[in-house]
Amino acid sequence: MIKNVIFDYGQVLVHVDSEYMTAKYIENKKDIKIISDVIFDRLYWDKLDAGTISDDEVVRLCCERLPEKYHDAVSEIYYDWIYNLPPIEGMEEILVKLKNKGVRLFLLSNISFYFIDHAHEFSVLSHFEKCFFSAKCGFTKPSKEIFNLVCKDRNISPSETLFIDDSEKNINGAKNCSISTYLFDGDVKKLEKHLENCGIL
Repeated sequence: MIKNVIFDYGQVLVHVDSEYMTAKYIENKKDIKIISDVIFDRLYWDKLDAGTISDDEVVRLCCERLPEKYHDAVSEIYYDWIYNLPPIEGMEEILVKLKNKGVRLFLLSNISFYFIDHAHEFSVLSHFEKCFFSAKCGFTKPSKEIFNLVCKDRNISPSETLFIDDSEKNINGAKNCSISTYLFDGDVKKLEKHLENCGIL
């Protein structure tokens, strides 16, 4: 029986769209594409998730790749990205329902120290018993280490735990730790039905 549910953050609880975040500050569509491809390059974000690069260094490296006229915008876009993640409609309601049923809720996200420093500003995170962020954990999904860390830290059994993520790679990482999984495709109603079929909602 499932007693615990671990949620991912980006593309599960909130929408993450690099061009949307860039368009808040840049009007020209061609420039939006160019700038977003640089600022949100996995070259930097994988290191941010691992906690091995600073925010200032990312901004500096991005500015080196872009014309000077965009440098002020680069800083704004980067330091405001955490505030430009629209919620996925219906997901917070599911959290509330699960919590009211006595299900233990946890968050597990590959995310940077910058987000961690501001996590207290986002009310949706208050539904979780504990949030695990990769930069602070020292491991990133889909490693076995990060899933084992969550289970050990909270003293939960993998066989009683469901992990919800939008990445098949991360889902496979959880499966390798004997955790039940659900690959979220953006369909909240389908997820809700799955949770009902699991007998936890």
